[in-house]
Amino acid sequence: MHYDPIKRSVGSVFNKSPFLRKLFYHLLDLLLLRAWHVHKELKLWRKDKGDHINILDAGAGFGQHTFYLSGMNPNWKILAVDVKQEQVEDCNQFFEKIGRANVKFEVADLTKYVSENEYDLALSVDVMEHILEDVQVFKNICSSLKPGGMLLISTPSDQGGSDVQGDGETSFIEEHVRDGYNIKEIEQKILSSGFSRVEARYSYGSPGKISWKLSMKYPIVMLGMSKLFFIILPFYYLVTYPFAFVLNYFDTVTSHTTGTGLIVKAWK
Repeated sequence: MHYDPIKRSVGSVFNKSPFLRKLFYHLLDLLLLRAWHVHKELKLWRKDKGDHINILDAGAGFGQHTFYLSGMNPNWKILAVDVKQEQVEDCNQFFEKIGRANVKFEVADLTKYVSENEYDLALSVDVMEHILEDVQVFKNICSSLKPGGMLLISTPSDQGGSDVQGDGETSFIEEHVRDGYNIKEIEQKILSSGFSRVEARYSYGSPGKISWKLSMKYPIVMLGMSKLFFIILPFYYLVTYPFAFVLNYFDTVTSHTTGTGLIVKAWK
């Protein structure tokens, strides 16, 4: 399935005004389990941080996580980069409209982008599964972090990430260059890239797998079949979201021996 056209179609509906764009971000934060896990880690990270913080959103996409970070502290300076020119221009216009002067979006290729010892935090949410030269990206981010700086990654695992359940199956999202990381593999790749310490854990355990199907997979499949599903989408979520909310909560507060997602933290 070509996921990007569906994302653009949904995004265009909410991009008609800053209010709708903000609503879209908040809805994504409620629906997407990865946002729950990322927000949990960001809240832990911020506890001993002051105002003079530089952040790199490495692969910003729609700007959802940049919006969240810029709301955590208006004094933090955030550079959000992406390879897609139209998304960068769109995000710069939106963040200027809402007065988030601490945010700037730029076009950049993560396999080439380096800014030596610049950032206290680098965030990479559902990005690395799209990049073949992942070790080079890890090296570039390590060089761009200040000593003691942290990289936070959310990415699919090889335990069914991208909805791949066995050999011969293809990813639910065709834009992925890998179906998911083995947890030891990504730890080793990151350590070989210059980081001094890495911690990885599974997300999307048993509760998260069900929630993802209810809140993401089934709606996307139906939208891919017909745009008429836009009409009944609000009613679908009215019925299913209370169940997804409870499942998301349990996925974030419990540990998992396996899962279809990974949350990885690495320190320079």
